[in-house]
Amino acid sequence: MAEMRNLLPSLPRSFRRVLFPCLAAVLLAVACGGSREATVPANSVVLVIGDSITAGHGVDADQAWPARLAQRTGWRVVAAGVDGDRSAGGRERLPALLDEHAPVLVIIELGGNDLLRGVTAAEIAGNLDAMVEAVRARGARVALIAVPQPSAIGALTGLSPAGLYRELARRRGIPLVEKALPSVLSDERLRLDPVHPNAAGHQALAERAVAELEKTGLVPAR
Repeated sequence: MAEMRNLLPSLPRSFRRVLFPCLAAVLLAVACGGSREATVPANSVVLVIGDSITAGHGVDADQAWPARLAQRTGWRVVAAGVDGDRSAGGRERLPALLDEHAPVLVIIELGGNDLLRGVTAAEIAGNLDAMVEAVRARGARVALIAVPQPSAIGALTGLSPAGLYRELARRRGIPLVEKALPSVLSDERLRLDPVHPNAAGHQALAERAVAELEKTGLVPAR
């Protein structure tokens, strides 16, 4: 770095005007963990493990967001949602699902029921972290879906993602779909009830999840 600082004054001013913004962009990307993921090709097996939202509570299976995700990406999406499931249940179910389906990517949508029942963030993060480890041990890739932090004020003004997801994604260096689910559940037009999307909400959830995954590189940009 010292050698570069000594070299910069000798460079032509026009070159420095181009170089400095490029260096700034590179440093910002490194600071933010901005490396892009390799695209998951169409026809790849993708496992979505979650709770009643992934199970499509209250809507037909072909209207639920995993089916919409498959339509948009061309992935062979396996929807492994269980009504009422918590992160501990997903952790227990995961190994058999990995054995059965051998996915190249696992998307985890869990933690909402834990938060509603007062499970600590540390316990939820511990279960999710163990799931990430299990997926990686099989040579697959993993992404997280952030669920909203329960809040009486948030229900009126807009829900925010629980902070544990960003911290876990940052620490593990994995893609995070942070805004999709909180934004859907903040819109009463997209809700079947306070914690479940309706058919339009599932469509919106899939579209917004894809938009966030495009930014990571997992889904090719349209």
